[in-house]
Amino acid sequence: MTTVTDHRPAAGAVPPARVDDLAPVLPVVGADTLVPLVDGREAPYANLDVAASAPALEAVAAHVARVLPLYASVHRGAGYLSQVSTALYEQSRATIGAFVGARADDVVVVTRNTTDALNLLAGAVPADPLTGRPGRVLVLDIEHHANLLPWQRSADATVLAGRGSIAATLDALRAELTDAAAAQAPYALVALTGASNVTGEALPVADVVAAAHAAGARVALDGAQLVPHRAFSLAHSGVDYVALSGHKAYAPYGAGALVGRRDWLDAAPAYLAGGGAVRRVRVYETTWLDGPARHEAGSPNVIGAVALAAAARALRGVDPEALRTHESALRARLVAGLEAIDRVRVVRVWDDAVDPVGVVTFTVAGYDPGLVAAYLSAEHGIGVRDGRFCAHPLLGRLGFDAGAVRASVGVGTPGSDVERLIAAVRALVADGPQAQYDVVDGLWAVVDDPRPVPAGLGLDGLLATAAPTTDAFGCATY
Repeated sequence: MTTVTDHRPAAGAVPPARVDDLAPVLPVVGADTLVPLVDGREAPYANLDVAASAPALEAVAAHVARVLPLYASVHRGAGYLSQVSTALYEQSRATIGAFVGARADDVVVVTRNTTDALNLLAGAVPADPLTGRPGRVLVLDIEHHANLLPWQRSADATVLAGRGSIAATLDALRAELTDAAAAQAPYALVALTGASNVTGEALPVADVVAAAHAAGARVALDGAQLVPHRAFSLAHSGVDYVALSGHKAYAPYGAGALVGRRDWLDAAPAYLAGGGAVRRVRVYETTWLDGPARHEAGSPNVIGAVALAAAARALRGVDPEALRTHESALRARLVAGLEAIDRVRVVRVWDDAVDPVGVVTFTVAGYDPGLVAAYLSAEHGIGVRDGRFCAHPLLGRLGFDAGAVRASVGVGTPGSDVERLIAAVRALVADGPQAQYDVVDGLWAVVDDPRPVPAGLGLDGLLATAAPTTDAFGCATY
């Protein structure tokens, strides 16, 4: 069991300054949306659930609006709009590749999301040439389920428990790789998160790549939480594959990508069997295409790919240091502000993590995480996430089996949203919730919730999604 250390500032330490006036880096759709509160007032929605689904950048929404009149069938269409749509789709593929620093011979496969991309890659890990058994994959217990379950199902997976520090975890990783190679059972792949969706922390990618490559293994990076927040390059890092989601990168139109080395993907069985993935079909024999088309059967998500590419262009246009400075200021203030409140504990994986992205997870002693999330929404207009964040092994090892509350920030987050969350949690600890809450059908809800639903959407009422102790409906899409 990992020891949970008290990280509260030492006596006399200067806390990070308030960030009330810190402006967003890029404008996002819905930034001025008002939401009703249970006391009858309205408040600007504070979206601190960016790690689950980031709002669309205004630039993305505007680009999609320009493209929609040109939307038509993709590939094999002779019509002018089909040719335009095909060009947009293939140009988007190139833009996505450039965004993650793809090498000249890397393949960009457009997928639904990170989960889809990692499942695709899991079916492409080659079998051991000597035994014919599935290729061995090494993962850590810090991973989101999207970077754990596919390997358990499709490969010979070993899950390595993280240690109490980055240094000790890296030592354990190197030892496992070395011992496996010495035992004539080398790993084919090391699968690693670029940033934890629970704490924002991560192992140094360069050190993992060096250890894996020295042992003859490739590296796949779950980039869902890293790529939208930090500059990343396959070519510079040496990472072999990266998976990402559009809905984490301010392009919520249903696309993601797997980008990486061609040979495994060309040799793997087609991810989907269907039109567009084949060169020639006969009744008893099919010849499959190579490259990205092999794994993109059916009509592709043109608008999703275009949106993801637009987000990539917008994010590449931001100075990486400006992005890092903005997010680091928000995160530091959030951590310090929460830790200054009695009964609040911030979750950490390692004591020596460096440069975590803007994800902060915490608990409030005496309150179920689902109740905290419901309170923040109903009484303060703040959106957060509660539960175990599709990272059950990690939360269990750290001693948070009952779940926690997660706040996450991004390029569209103003500092005032962070200050509102700190004040709201302080009020909860001091005065308790003002509304009455109960568990209905396994979910926390306001009793006789008076908040209206938006008109014109055909909704009959609100659906509570804050669950007591466990994730509602399993896990959110990754």
